[in-house]
Amino acid sequence: MSAPPIPPLVLASASPRRLDLLRQVGYEPATIDPADIDETPHARELPRAYALRMARAKLDVVAQRHPGALVLAADSVVVCSRRILPKTEDEAEARDCLMRLSGRRHRVLGGVAVAGPGPGGRVQTRLVETVVRFKRLEKPEIDAYLASGEWQGKAGGYAIQGRAASFVAFLSGSYSNVVGLPLFETVALLKAVAR
Repeated sequence: MSAPPIPPLVLASASPRRLDLLRQVGYEPATIDPADIDETPHARELPRAYALRMARAKLDVVAQRHPGALVLAADSVVVCSRRILPKTEDEAEARDCLMRLSGRRHRVLGGVAVAGPGPGGRVQTRLVETVVRFKRLEKPEIDAYLASGEWQGKAGGYAIQGRAASFVAFLSGSYSNVVGLPLFETVALLKAVAR
């Protein structure tokens, strides 16, 4: 008796970093289908609840479009002093984020949600927290980082896998979570719902 076929994997994200991370651990999505949802936090919504809500909302939208697939959705949230920092869209916003993070600890919350194939497919979610501390950033360092353009569209205005790696004085938890997807937890969830 042969094993049942593995269902196709759909990644509900346009993030090239999430795709690279999945490939790093041997997963190749059959389809990439971003959810394109409203990501505005609710009034007084706590960061942990927000990260999980975003991952689950993305999952719900994309799983409906791919009923026979294994669907993976995720969201990364950078939190400094209980404040959710934005996915930076302009240089002023990125500068503000970097100045807030300078010399301080912050948390990166990774919400992950997976759904198994079929209308009754199992859904599982996980929240992963990583603590990161930046060294105190000098103005020329911030200016040079902003000039690189690496901050564009990044939660908290930085990419740890790029030039901002030199800012990190301390990290506790999942490094891949800060990049965009906590791999250990994601693989465990995918295996659990694919059964």
